Amino acid sequence: MLLNGVLPLLAQYWPIVLVSLTLGWLLNNKFWKGLNRYPGPWLAGYTNWWRFWDVWGRHHHWTIIKLHREHGDVVRLGPNVLSFADPRAIKVIYGLNKGMVKSDFYPVQNAVANGHRLQSLFSTVDEDYHAKYRRCVNNAFAMSSLVNYEPLVSSTVGVFLDKTQEMYANTGKTCNFSQWLQYFAFDVIGDLTWSKRLGFVEEDRDVDGIIGFLQGFLSYAGPIGQMPILDLFLEKNPISLFFQRIGLSKTVFPVTLFAQTRSNERAGQIQKIKAYGLPEDQPNPRGVDLLSKFAQAAHDHPDFMDDTRILSSCTSMVFAGSETTAISLSSVFYFLLKHPAVYAKLMQELDEAVTNGTIEPRTDKTVSWSESQKLPYLDAVIQESFRMHPAAGLILERIVPPQGMDILGAFIPGGTIVGCNPWALHRRPEIFGDDVETFRPERWLEAPPNKLKEMKATMFQFGAGARTCIGKNVSLLEVYKLVPSFLRRFEIELERPDAEWKTHNAWFVRQMDFNTRFRPRESAP
Repeated sequence: MLLNGVLPLLAQYWPIVLVSLTLGWLLNNKFWKGLNRYPGPWLAGYTNWWRFWDVWGRHHHWTIIKLHREHGDVVRLGPNVLSFADPRAIKVIYGLNKGMVKSDFYPVQNAVANGHRLQSLFSTVDEDYHAKYRRCVNNAFAMSSLVNYEPLVSSTVGVFLDKTQEMYANTGKTCNFSQWLQYFAFDVIGDLTWSKRLGFVEEDRDVDGIIGFLQGFLSYAGPIGQMPILDLFLEKNPISLFFQRIGLSKTVFPVTLFAQTRSNERAGQIQKIKAYGLPEDQPNPRGVDLLSKFAQAAHDHPDFMDDTRILSSCTSMVFAGSETTAISLSSVFYFLLKHPAVYAKLMQELDEAVTNGTIEPRTDKTVSWSESQKLPYLDAVIQESFRMHPAAGLILERIVPPQGMDILGAFIPGGTIVGCNPWALHRRPEIFGDDVETFRPERWLEAPPNKLKEMKATMFQFGAGARTCIGKNVSLLEVYKLVPSFLRRFEIELERPDAEWKTHNAWFVRQMDFNTRFRPRESAP
């Protein structure tokens, strides 16, 4: 009876009803949970479309710095999203046993195989699943494993230096250095994961178009991750995934196919390792690759580490292992070229290290991991590059547990998305000095021990807490080996010294228009 009376009214006054519902929804967003007490862009309080469009603009890292300088340490980025720029928030939000979980931003980045999402260590929001997964593969990424991986990295470093000599230093051709470094990073991932370079450097091309795909996918994931429900209508559409599962759709996620193809070439060997474990009596001078380590994890944890998770682990290496490392390498070289005095000072340290025996005078001019760890100015340059241009350009989102929690003296209701952005954290003057916008490696050498500890605790290049990037040590191995080796082998100059590069924040802040020329470097006297 009531329905018969209401329906005609709704039909007659539907525009008023629609407007009223929309206003009610917007006002609820604005004042929900009392988050309206936090400042931010006026539209952000009403709808997530504000942050969607800002991230779509590819310069959100500059937006977040500007917002925090205008509004303070806590800024509202959406109806249910708060960004924290106070370094003290790191331990609260990302600390162990805080009850925080990742938000739905991360599953947007799941790869897909046969219509099923591949939950990776990075993208899963299930903390128990993450803990089990990490226990299985933790040993593969431990600092102690670097000695096993260095021969694999060295192999690619040698090829990369020789091809740079052949293609650029001997010809005077201009090099798209960011792209060239990404080719290097991809071939390192191939060597580390499958003991096989994938041909990016030797063939000077984007093999299988995988870099182009990844850049496009990350450009999709960044903004879509601000409103994850959109992913269910687009890439992860349930109907499309169902058709894949029953075989009606042959669509294959390119990264999954890329990793699967390389892994299938070793299928027989991997099955043996899963069954019997890695042989201990057969030393491998080239080191044990990650695929073998993942198979060993399946041998040690057969109840959890199955073939799907081995594939997911390899896929994760392709996803995250190349983009972030290439960005970090580009940052180091770019800031050196933009600051000639720093460049000269670092070259002096390298030359003196060869003279006094810290660096072995190899004919190919490469530098080992252990040698690089004895070069304090090199370390300062790399740390300062990480500070000035961290790879991640969005907040690393976490969800406050249902009971709510205190963050820096304020009660934040349960279910609120909170996070820190490394671009804001790395520019805190009370931590790094008033000259935070200046590239000055000396700050890392001049700081007293307590200040240095504080600076290192604020660095957010690889995240923090239990979900710190598991590949951090592998990335550092690549950076600390290639940078000094490349500088000893070549003199580098910008094609246009006065030009600034452009940045593209697609979740990771990659660089464009970084064009250089190289010359063979004569040995220092």
